[in-house]
Amino acid sequence: MALKIGIVGLPNVGKSTLFETITKKQVDKENYPFCTIEPNIGVVAVPDERADKLAELNNSAKKIYATVEFVDIAGLVKGASRGEGLGNQFLSHIREVNAIVYVLRGFKNDKIVNTLSKVDPMYEKEVLDAELGLKDLDTINKRIDSVEGEVRAGNKEAEKEMNALLKAKGLLEKGLVLAEQPLEQEERKILNTYQLLTLKPRIYLLNCREEEASVEAVEELKKRNLLYLVVDILMEYEAADFTPQERESFNLSPQSELNILIGKAYEILDLITFFTTGEDETRAWTLKKGGKAPEAGGVIHSDFEKFFIKAEVINWEKLIKAGGLTKARELGLIRTEGKDYIVKDGDVIEIKSNA
Repeated sequence: MALKIGIVGLPNVGKSTLFETITKKQVDKENYPFCTIEPNIGVVAVPDERADKLAELNNSAKKIYATVEFVDIAGLVKGASRGEGLGNQFLSHIREVNAIVYVLRGFKNDKIVNTLSKVDPMYEKEVLDAELGLKDLDTINKRIDSVEGEVRAGNKEAEKEMNALLKAKGLLEKGLVLAEQPLEQEERKILNTYQLLTLKPRIYLLNCREEEASVEAVEELKKRNLLYLVVDILMEYEAADFTPQERESFNLSPQSELNILIGKAYEILDLITFFTTGEDETRAWTLKKGGKAPEAGGVIHSDFEKFFIKAEVINWEKLIKAGGLTKARELGLIRTEGKDYIVKDGDVIEIKSNA
């Protein structure tokens, strides 16, 4: 499955620098609002040492990581839902992503234009939430108008849809974010069909050094149990090509903060990684947590799900310790699983099918 993450925020908070750091792709990031008009898009590999070790074990001719598509969406402003600051264009791009990274300004630098009167990350969050919420209200109101006739005609499915719509409308009118509300599973399933902006999972990224981070903002994010990271985006940009050892010599964590960001995106979207490996290729694949073996086959090729027979499965670490597939098979470590097997993160799988 393709994973697409939108990077949003007010103008000049560091979105384009974050995007460039992740993708190593040169993008325009001049110091003025609305420099980014069309969304910059870049596809990046998800770093995974498990794929590295499996490829080395099998002397694979090719190694293919799972990928994430990052979309750098131009800066939103108050009034974007009404078209302010080219807002409608930008909001439409957010509909297409699986998750959203809110980039919030935490750094203090008078040389970088601030569209607000002060540095206030939680107020920036409120502005973004409000604009996305107003756009969702517009979507929901239009849908309510179109469903009313079916409800009057006694359509039971339409009644369920209407109830979900009215509940979402009530929450949005209170200024609440749907992703943060305890919706019923069926309600969420119905609402997901509209690609609502405030229903998308999100990560809050405070762009500043740890010592600059607003104590109040961090406490509020923790209190509301929201997933957040504190990242000095400019420092990560400058250290983008550093080895882990070089990073440590500059008192940085060995692992890039941006690798951690990608990991957090997998976490909030309930995604796992499984592998196929051999002499020709070692490849990492992405699957929704709880997905079964035939679905994993379908990720590789649609016919593998349709004509699924069985899956041969082993955990990647057990395969490494065994010294290869042949030895693992001799030791009885490779299991045969049927269509009800729930794939686990780190599984190495070979699908058998009639395709």
